[in-house]
Amino acid sequence: METVKVGIAGLGVVAQVVYLPLLARRRDLFRIAAVCDLDRGHAETVGREAGVPAYDDPSAMLDKGGFDALIVLTPGSHGPLVRAALERGLWVLCEKPLAYSQAELSGFSGERLMTGYMKQYDPASQRLLEALHEAGGPEVVRHLDATVLHPSEESQLLFARARAGHPAPERMAPYAEADERALTAALGTSSERLRRLYAEVLLSSLCHELSLIRLFTGSPDTVDHVAVWPVEAFPPSLEVSGTLGGECSGRYGIRWHYLPSYPAYHEVMTLHHEHGSLELRFPSPYLLNAPTRLTVTSRIGTTERTVVNEDVAEAFERQLRAFHRFVTQEEPPLTGLGGALEDIVTAQRIVHRYARWAGIPIGGECAQEVDGALREPATGTGSGYAEEDGSGASGHAEESLSR
Repeated sequence: METVKVGIAGLGVVAQVVYLPLLARRRDLFRIAAVCDLDRGHAETVGREAGVPAYDDPSAMLDKGGFDALIVLTPGSHGPLVRAALERGLWVLCEKPLAYSQAELSGFSGERLMTGYMKQYDPASQRLLEALHEAGGPEVVRHLDATVLHPSEESQLLFARARAGHPAPERMAPYAEADERALTAALGTSSERLRRLYAEVLLSSLCHELSLIRLFTGSPDTVDHVAVWPVEAFPPSLEVSGTLGGECSGRYGIRWHYLPSYPAYHEVMTLHHEHGSLELRFPSPYLLNAPTRLTVTSRIGTTERTVVNEDVAEAFERQLRAFHRFVTQEEPPLTGLGGALEDIVTAQRIVHRYARWAGIPIGGECAQEVDGALREPATGTGSGYAEEDGSGASGHAEESLSR
């Protein structure tokens, strides 16, 4: 097989715990050719270990080149860096979120772009797709239910001993300013808490559930109800519900709870359909090769049958294999530009619905009706837990796979 030379932008927790070990495992598919992090010393350490050039400026790494593909693992919005890589003719695997605003993706060419949602590549998710097809397809789904219990990232990573980078504030400032401009374009609001809810919860964690809904039934059709609580906590708890899209006439419900001292990460997604249920139980994404459990419940005659599927094949590794096929064989990824944009629009619909109920001024893309994407549902009323405008401290989340 052809070996693809890759550059890596961003050497934080995700790179150290997931991507670097997997790329070392799959030297038959990829060869690291360059690494970059805003912390120069950290980049040089990783570069020495990998035996490749190290950079503290992504643009400098792109200009120097020497690789055919780029893996983007930086914090915040990835829109500007992905655009720069695509303009140079590189193939790109970009971890979520692809961008904070639709405007950042204007004029994008998605021909060489893959957005990373590893849970779509989980063998249990793929087997669920098969079981759903056997049951009659998305149109038989009555309800999709998802619950996430999210402890602190620190507690999930106690085993990893990842090295923290410490870039100078002046190195981070231009990227933080670009993120703020993108958030203003998306939300048009000065509510720091609402901006953080959108960027750090919806687009950095809940997007995984949105990507799975999109894979199984198509993106949600409506956002009928959003609740956020308690006011004094951030990250908070979040509840979203509405109608499913495509050929499905069912509904969905998502509950996402940040519980910093919870014993372990738990995520359960269940699809109830006319003939039974399909349940996924995901472990912490940082535990490589820890299997996701798929439980298929059905009926045979008068017998209730339960079949449990577990596969230790690593979802991130399967995603990397898919990226290799994308680069070498042009096999389309499960999520490209279009799917990532759908998730951004759904996140905007969620924050739009909540802001209207809570009386928080909102503008930008969230206040516009773009091809009906932000339309209100025909029936039902929104509800939620009110918050004070502008509460919550400013900050940018580190790139996280479970948040």
